[in-house]
Amino acid sequence: MVHIRLTVNGKTYGLDVEEGVRLIDVLRDQLRLTGTKEGCGEGECGACTVIMDGRTVNSCLVMAFQADGSDITTIEGIAKGGTLHPIQRAFLEVGAVQCGFCTPGMVLSAKALLDKNPEPTREEIREGISGNLCRCTGYHKIVDAIALASSYIRGGKEDGTS
Repeated sequence: MVHIRLTVNGKTYGLDVEEGVRLIDVLRDQLRLTGTKEGCGEGECGACTVIMDGRTVNSCLVMAFQADGSDITTIEGIAKGGTLHPIQRAFLEVGAVQCGFCTPGMVLSAKALLDKNPEPTREEIREGISGNLCRCTGYHKIVDAIALASSYIRGGKEDGTS
């Protein structure tokens, strides 16, 4: 057993974990944050994407002990006070959500992109989500949603209203 401390969605946790436990398992099984999905378990699909210390990571590839001292944001942590984040709202408005399995990872990859580059080109958006696979949408609506969210954020409309 190893003791780790991590901050997830603004709340600090002290946890005892086995050395072979992955971050995704801690998030889903111990903290009950099940919005993070496990797709391939090999870091190829992006369904398990979270933001760790300001950058996206595949939580299926991060051992829990490697996250010790980290600040982690999951899909559950981006809405504020019951109000959807502009990215979440844009995904709904544009119809970028189909089966929804990839959506948490896509939204977090989009958030990381827009935090660094609030006015990305469509090509930069495609590059920003390139680690996330979607089998349903063909990506067009996802790119549209991220572009719309960018306009909300740049326009000072953090709640996604126009």
